[in-house]
Amino acid sequence: MSACTTGLALLLCAGALGAAVQGPFPAPARKEAERLSQKVVSIRAHAQQTDSARRVLRTVLTESEVNAYLFWDPDDALPAGITEPRLELAGEGRVSARAVVDLTAIRTQRERGWLDPLAYVGGRVPVTASGVIRARDGLATLDLTGATVAGVSVPKSVLQELVSYYTRSPQFPEGVDLDAPFPLPASIREVRVGKGEATVIQ
Repeated sequence: MSACTTGLALLLCAGALGAAVQGPFPAPARKEAERLSQKVVSIRAHAQQTDSARRVLRTVLTESEVNAYLFWDPDDALPAGITEPRLELAGEGRVSARAVVDLTAIRTQRERGWLDPLAYVGGRVPVTASGVIRARDGLATLDLTGATVAGVSVPKSVLQELVSYYTRSPQFPEGVDLDAPFPLPASIREVRVGKGEATVIQ
């Protein structure tokens, strides 16, 4: 995955798996995905400019564009094992979404006790979460407000295990820590989440 699409995946995994969006939804327009793809290209190009030549660039990404991109280009935007994502931007930093997550590999990667919720579920199940994203000064943080696995509320530690597993990379060998700030890609300084859109500031 590219730096920009990895950033989208991190936001999705780290906080954008929310209960407000459930059930089937119509396929989004392909042109919306293409529009976001063009914006991602512009964000990447802007990041390659020298500091002296770089002006402040503000790029608005709409909720419908992001959902179309995740629908039509999931291999580029998401880790393998996460499908059917749906994102909602509620404003004032509040983000929620829903995705189907394959728990098979996660469930079997270690021995589990009877109090561990992941001991009782496996296969592809819906995972939801919601939270508030704050992204400024090149770093993003998440305040988690709730999460479910297969429709059952789970503690933050369960979501953390899923996030850690699906966000492992050379940059994050242990995956993303929900309690720690993570760097924004492509020289992005700030992301402002409004209702139905997010403004990326470089």
